Amino acid sequence: MITNHFLGLLMLSILQPINALPVAPGNTVNLLGTSQEKDDGRILQRSKRGWMWNQFFLLEEYTGNDNQYVGKLHSNMDRGDGNVKYILTGEGVGSLFLIDENSGDIHATKRLDREERAIYTLHAKVVDKRTNETLEADTEFNIKIHDINDNEPKFSKDLYFASVPEMSDVGTSVIQVTATDADDQTYGNSAKLVYSILQGQPYFSVDSDNGTIRTALPNMDRETKENYQVVIQAKDMAGQMGGLSGTTTVSITLSDENDSPPRFANHTFRLSTLESAEVGAAIGRIKANDADVGRNAEMQYSIVDRDGQDMFTIISDQNTQEGVIRVKKQLDYEKQRTYSFKVEVTNTYLDPRFMYSPNPPFKDDAMVRVTIEDVDEPPVFSRNPYIIEVHEDTAAGSFVGVVSARDPDADNNSVKYSIDRHTDLERLFNIDSVNGTITTLKGLDREMSKWHNISVVATEISNPRQTTRVPVFIKVLDVNDNAPEFAMYYETFVCENEKPEESTYLIQTISAVDTDEPLVGHKFVFSISSSNPNFTIVDNEDNTARILTRRAGFSRREMNTYLLPVVISDNDYPIQSSTSTLTVNVCACDSRGNMQSCNTEALLSAGLSTGALVAILLCVIILLMIVVLFAALRRQQRKKEPLIISKEDVRDNVVSYNDEGGGEEDTQAFDIGTLRNPEVMDANKLRRDIIPEMLFPFQRTSPIKDNADVREFIHGRLYENDSDPTAPPYDSLATYAYEGSGSLAESLSSLESGCVEGDQEYDYLSNWGPPFKKLADMYIGKDTARET
Repeated sequence: MITNHFLGLLMLSILQPINALPVAPGNTVNLLGTSQEKDDGRILQRSKRGWMWNQFFLLEEYTGNDNQYVGKLHSNMDRGDGNVKYILTGEGVGSLFLIDENSGDIHATKRLDREERAIYTLHAKVVDKRTNETLEADTEFNIKIHDINDNEPKFSKDLYFASVPEMSDVGTSVIQVTATDADDQTYGNSAKLVYSILQGQPYFSVDSDNGTIRTALPNMDRETKENYQVVIQAKDMAGQMGGLSGTTTVSITLSDENDSPPRFANHTFRLSTLESAEVGAAIGRIKANDADVGRNAEMQYSIVDRDGQDMFTIISDQNTQEGVIRVKKQLDYEKQRTYSFKVEVTNTYLDPRFMYSPNPPFKDDAMVRVTIEDVDEPPVFSRNPYIIEVHEDTAAGSFVGVVSARDPDADNNSVKYSIDRHTDLERLFNIDSVNGTITTLKGLDREMSKWHNISVVATEISNPRQTTRVPVFIKVLDVNDNAPEFAMYYETFVCENEKPEESTYLIQTISAVDTDEPLVGHKFVFSISSSNPNFTIVDNEDNTARILTRRAGFSRREMNTYLLPVVISDNDYPIQSSTSTLTVNVCACDSRGNMQSCNTEALLSAGLSTGALVAILLCVIILLMIVVLFAALRRQQRKKEPLIISKEDVRDNVVSYNDEGGGEEDTQAFDIGTLRNPEVMDANKLRRDIIPEMLFPFQRTSPIKDNADVREFIHGRLYENDSDPTAPPYDSLATYAYEGSGSLAESLSSLESGCVEGDQEYDYLSNWGPPFKKLADMYIGKDTARET
């Protein structure tokens, strides 16, 4: 830091040239009016001008304890009597700059930094202290801050990244790094920078003036070293001693060039595969190495030997850069068991700069040996598929064709043949399991099906799991076995009592169809009996014919319908013919020949036939019968069958409700309607599911008419049943000791029994039948044991 200061100068300028006056630092210059005599004797008077100054200079970063002196303002109007006052205004006045209003001395109160602000603009004027009259007008001047070297150079980044292709020539530009210095570039060398390299030699160099980094060594190989760290220094003061400096780091990466050829690490590869490998299946991989990366490391493989090219192919895996060997043709262990071929590898993208000497060739090769392994193969058919032709109407058992298959293995095992019946559901064909001869089981009809597609299965006898299927397409050839017939139904009529100019006129044009398909196409011949007095036929020679009348004056009273038999023949061998009947109705027509009405039969034929009406009537009758039958079934289902069919069958009674005491499931022991309306209950109503045998007559009181509450009614019935030991259980809500009372077996419970267990006799249980056999065995056996 510079400690001494440079005094400001007061610069005075005038509009017209005058002799330069020296200005001493810290002093003022007064410009007074003067006179000068010319050669002609006249005296020129120079007028007095006021003050004008340009700028003051102030050194930055002042470190003294007192205020820094800037300069002094002085006016010619100041005569030293203390009546003049100097006034300073503008930027920083009062805070940064102060002026002595009596002497005009200017001081800076703070340390100034040029990098923060280089120029301050101020205004000065002189006034009379007594009158406050302006003696010197307001004038602008500048205070310029002089720079010192107090800022070091700085780079925009602490770390730069750059790349340069490997094998680049010496002097190849890599990157330009520049630093900036905040000092004044127009004053001294404070901002004049010089660049140098501190780290990264001898691989790189830097331009001292502009900071451009260049390669310094030839043939730098990325595969040897890829990354470099270069440290660049920028120093001001033109690199002289005492200058300030800044550094930055540049990370330089050598980008890859395709300068390394692919190489096989192993020049012999051995692979094996089954002979059953499918075409296109991968049987193995081979790999070459390339020191390059990315696009430059992509490789393509090729088979160069004829032996390998016919049976195998090789493709490049773009992800792993491996060569994938695939089967090109079906392999056969019995024909060839080993294959040897050469595989060559090259780069996909080549760089011409590195393809020639002294560089090695950019390709490599290796030998591949493939061993074929034997498998038990299924039979092989001689053809796939088979197409066989057979004429229709061929008798059952006729020869159709032969299929042949063999075992391709060395053992040549025997083969048996069969037809997949899923492809011959109608069982039209059969095949000899030994020689593969296909015969018919039924007659064939081309009009039903022109093609039959079946599958024949060949199976090895020694290994039934080895099977092969082959499709057999059987084409049924046409035989002229169908006669031609009308192409459609014709509604033909003649007008009644029509009297045309000629007795012969056209009433219908007919055509025919034939389901056969002769090779030369259809040719039909139409004819009718020559003795027909009413109609005649004319063959148009294009498989159509015209029906003409032979007379006029047809009348419905004579005959309302004429049946005209037409004979249609084809021209194939053997000739087939048929007789089709054309119905001609006699109808009433208008003057233009348009039909108006025909007889009843004609109208019926135009609408519904008699057979159709009969069919409709039968359908209606059948529907009515179904409805009646359904209604009868529904009525029969509504009838409620009694729980006990025979009242004499006591065993059914016991089994039906499974509870001798009624219980919750005994729905036949009471009527819930009685509980809801006790007034309608029959006083003597007994249980409907058993035949009670009453030992003692008993009387039931009628329900209290005034008692309409169900709860009170139940309590009353409960009291009555508790009081009457002979009463059977009435409903499932009554629970008491005599749950079995009223049955032939009486109560089976010992609750409230009148006698002890020892007084009971259980022999009668054996008379109750099979349902009580187990119970009888238990109690009778117990009595026997007790007696013993």
